[in-house]
Amino acid sequence: QVQLVESGGGLVQAGGSLRLSCVASGRTLSSYNMGWFRQAPGKERALVAAIVWTADSTYYADSVRGRFTISRDNAKNTVYLQMSSLKPEDTAVYHCAQAAEFDPSYGLKYVRTWGQGTQVTVSS
Repeated sequence: QVQLVESGGGLVQAGGSLRLSCVASGRTLSSYNMGWFRQAPGKERALVAAIVWTADSTYYADSVRGRFTISRDNAKNTVYLQMSSLKPEDTAVYHCAQAAEFDPSYGLKYVRTWGQGTQVTVSS
């Protein structure tokens, strides 16, 4: 069983940047499809970005495309989410996840493991 631990969240002004990290332990990430979800208060958890295990295909939600970049370093067992041009509506708890399926049209299916989440707050 893989364990996922996120870090890098915090408070940032609108227009600023943050980089989230998700480190895996227990098993190597190299064969896993990975993604970042976020959940704002009163809203459902939603997929933000995903990356296939081979790292040659990605998915982005319309709301973040062009501002966020997902990447992975399998040697470090880490997945990243670089967030730029942040907006107050990006405020949420961001969760890393490992899933069974990836498709560039919809992202991820069948999440198997969740991280505990890291808070991102964007002030206006």
